[in-house]
Amino acid sequence: MSEPKKILVGEDSSIIINLTKNVLAFENYQMKAARNGKQVLDLLANEDFDLILMDITMPVMDGVQCTKEIRSLADPKKSKLPIIAISGNAPNYTPEEFRKFGFNDFIQKPLDYDVVLATVKKFLS
Repeated sequence: MSEPKKILVGEDSSIIINLTKNVLAFENYQMKAARNGKQVLDLLANEDFDLILMDITMPVMDGVQCTKEIRSLADPKKSKLPIIAISGNAPNYTPEEFRKFGFNDFIQKPLDYDVVLATVKKFLS
């Protein structure tokens, strides 16, 4: 059996972290959570992940700044990771703006976990 895919979730809400972890575990994905963009970068520096789910609005460093920093990393494997934006403000941005920020896709909050899984599978299958 293949190794489970590893997903890094940048999200400051404990409720969303726990729900996401349960949904991803159901599909045999491993998940680590970071509560702000700086923690995302710290975890990414020490571990490999297959995909990142990134909240746009977080303390310390927001998801847009964090994504820009990931895209500028020297390691091509890490700088090209699929990053999916999670936002309650998604209607304020066009898909083109999300791409300009460096995101591969976005999911609107409140999260529909069928959409979360379908989007994750689209990038990890």
